Amino acid sequence: MSDELHTLDLCSLADRVQNKDVSAVEVTQSAIGRAEKLQPVLNAFIQLTAEDALAEAKAIDQRIAEGDPIGPLAGVPLAHKDMYYREGKVTTCGSKIRADFVADRTSTALSRLADAGATYLGGLNMSEFAVGPIGNNVHYGDCRNPWNPEHAPGGSSSGSGATVAARIVYGALGSDTGGSIRIPSAMSGVVGFKPTQNRVSRYGLMPLSFSFDTGGPLTRTVRDAARIMDVIAGHDPRDPTSSQRPVEPCEAACGNSLKDLRVGIPTSYFYDDLDSGVAAALEAAQNVFRSAGAKLLPVDVPDHDHINLIWAAALSAEAATIHRKWLRDRPGDYGPMVRRRIEFGLYQPATRYLEAMTLREKYLREYCATAFADCDVLLTPTMPVTAPRLADVDVSDGKGMTELVIAVSRNTRPISYLGLPALSVPCGFTDTDLPVAFQLIGRPFAEALLCGVGHAYQTETNWHARVPPLAQD
Repeated sequence: MSDELHTLDLCSLADRVQNKDVSAVEVTQSAIGRAEKLQPVLNAFIQLTAEDALAEAKAIDQRIAEGDPIGPLAGVPLAHKDMYYREGKVTTCGSKIRADFVADRTSTALSRLADAGATYLGGLNMSEFAVGPIGNNVHYGDCRNPWNPEHAPGGSSSGSGATVAARIVYGALGSDTGGSIRIPSAMSGVVGFKPTQNRVSRYGLMPLSFSFDTGGPLTRTVRDAARIMDVIAGHDPRDPTSSQRPVEPCEAACGNSLKDLRVGIPTSYFYDDLDSGVAAALEAAQNVFRSAGAKLLPVDVPDHDHINLIWAAALSAEAATIHRKWLRDRPGDYGPMVRRRIEFGLYQPATRYLEAMTLREKYLREYCATAFADCDVLLTPTMPVTAPRLADVDVSDGKGMTELVIAVSRNTRPISYLGLPALSVPCGFTDTDLPVAFQLIGRPFAEALLCGVGHAYQTETNWHARVPPLAQD
């Protein structure tokens, strides 16, 4: 059985632990073994907390043996982007500056996962301070793509995508400020869910941008992501910005039909300048929706150029505010690309920042009134390109790197500015065996709808079931 555990998805594994078909300790030992075996290739962990994870697993088994109630994630090994705080533990944020930072609190998201019975396997590699969609890290080394270690896994939640794709853990939390959940999920061939802004508490999450940061899961299937969302979503008094709107269950929506679903296909921007492999995969995905009874409709979307400009201005201004003291006292401890991108915010005028924030509600209303006027969800490529080779990535932030960053994140950035929920779902591979994904975008708080749509697509396809060659041993 232990040789097959890694092939299960999160929900199937949780059911087996619940039914006593396998112990939480056995599952955790299997995950630790895979983590140790693949770490030299993937470099996905910053810290592997094997001893703590086994202790948590033993406690779960004890509760099951005594007949105590257990949560929906009981015995499931998870690992998370190393910027979710755990009280008394080091949280590096992928940086040299916080290499020895000991958190004084535990993130609400992690607390809720622990209450649901999940075990914590460790802190995952990430772009330094969550800056950058490629997944580079000059301090801890680059994380690598499980489908081809010569390629990037995507960032900034690089380790989250890589460990889930490599069948080490069954899910991982990431953070998304401009695409940092959706991009690594697309590059690594897994599901990535950015919920509505403030649907998930950010208490205990190292900030990059107060206005755009969003926590969410990366998993093997949409149903897995839905189960995690049902655990972590909802108001948190310790995060006054978190929404008090009631949470609609996501996993319960997994089973809804695609029949008569109105799927909007943007006529501009999102489908511009696609790589040929991406274009072919998206066309095939659209055909799946049609065959399942969905109605595909062309829709006009507002101009995104100004949205992207003011998003960048607001994000950099907020990031520079957070990092100002370190930029003054420890500038040499940043990687060159990260430092340049954050320093850009020091030169943003207050008028530009205020413009970005005051226009946000206007643009959101316009989007809902136009893009969603005749459809239920939008279907777009998550990225117009696939994972680049790490050897071709210039971390000194040269001209080529800037262009690559813009290309990788062009379809995710405007959705982050608007605060809309978006679900990235694997939908194929290029002829070089690199993953391709589409992005489902919904109105605010449409998480359950997106999960239902994504799950229905996965019942018609099996892209999510493909396993990277290095993970098949």
